[in-house]
Amino acid sequence: MPRYLTMIRVDEKNSPEGGPSPEMGERMGALLEEITKAGVMLETAGLTPNAEGTRVHWKGGQLSVTDGPFTEAKEVIGGYSITQCKDKAEAVEWASRFLKVHDEQWTVTAEVREIIEG
Repeated sequence: MPRYLTMIRVDEKNSPEGGPSPEMGERMGALLEEITKAGVMLETAGLTPNAEGTRVHWKGGQLSVTDGPFTEAKEVIGGYSITQCKDKAEAVEWASRFLKVHDEQWTVTAEVREIIEG
């Protein structure tokens, strides 16, 4: 069965202060439990803020390393999941359900991409 990487993009500058509401946390926990019990979830995690990241860049034979924050970034990868689904439509459905558990004031985007084996 194919595996999919879902990258969760968030606008850190406009995310609600204090993070998720307790109700959102409960909805999120229930959905993650459901995805896990369905045998779809292989791995998931949130990521540290953009300000704590480091970019390693290769261009023209030169390597550069830059510590965050990266002010030009409007959206950043806030988390990810790796799922094993029968097809991309199923992976997109799980990602859609994940976005819907967020409170209305959140702006969140999920990018779903198949992992190429080998």
